[in-house]
Amino acid sequence: MTSELAAAARVDAPFSGVCAVTELPEIEQGVGRYSGLIDRVWTIGKKVHGGTMVAASAAAATSWLRAVEPELGAGMAPISTDADFLGAPNPGEVEYRVRIKKTGRQICLVDTELVQDGRTMVRSAVTFGQLDDTEAAYTRSYDDMPLEPPADAAGYEPGSTMSHIVHVGEGAEIFLDREWAVFLDGKQGPPRMRLWIRPRAGDAADPEVAAYFAMMAADICPPVTANLGSTGWAPTVQMATYLRRTPAPGWLRVVATTHEIGSRMFDEDHVVLDSTGAVVAQSRQLALIPRR
Repeated sequence: MTSELAAAARVDAPFSGVCAVTELPEIEQGVGRYSGLIDRVWTIGKKVHGGTMVAASAAAATSWLRAVEPELGAGMAPISTDADFLGAPNPGEVEYRVRIKKTGRQICLVDTELVQDGRTMVRSAVTFGQLDDTEAAYTRSYDDMPLEPPADAAGYEPGSTMSHIVHVGEGAEIFLDREWAVFLDGKQGPPRMRLWIRPRAGDAADPEVAAYFAMMAADICPPVTANLGSTGWAPTVQMATYLRRTPAPGWLRVVATTHEIGSRMFDEDHVVLDSTGAVVAQSRQLALIPRR
């Protein structure tokens, strides 16, 4: 691929690059090894965004499962990923080490380590199964949130207020709801956030990449603690991410809430809805109160 074509691919399908992994020679029997590249676009501040690492780890796990168990892996997706964050990697080259723990017709279990400079940064337990492919019997209503960002929504595009910290706006369209994100105006309010996010055309055109993108989006809102005046980096201790179905084309709506904010830690839930109103991804994480 010429440099011009590679640059065009990064613009049109930047998240596809996160999900692309290259198999490496085995150094231990039964352990798959892949190299990957996470661009600076997928960072918060100087460090790689947590949801991006979860999605990338799931992509590596998918590649190894399909290599070892092609018949099983072909019809399965990473429906649950439990990630422990042991370090904060820098953008650039990473390695994934993958072990299959269990295979079955309904459920397969795969462990993945994201490694950089010889150190395990993220350890993930990935559960594979069948995605929901029929209409849900019940879905909680989110009709109070518009399907698309309103005119006064706060964008993440280069040069915006949010872009100085969150660089993901260079790889996707993101708009934060000002009505809920009162911290933007220096105010305090309920600990909740909601936003709209949409992948680039090339990423949206690949259903599998679109699904990984939805997993990433399940960690995209600012920490809900910001509305209580507690801003800064909120290190994630552990996060569970669920993939429910492949998203329909269009905007994803993301809603973040909490059950309790303590003196040392807080929990945060994300729900990701596609343009039809279906739940496509969810997450629950335990994080440390932002450092000042």
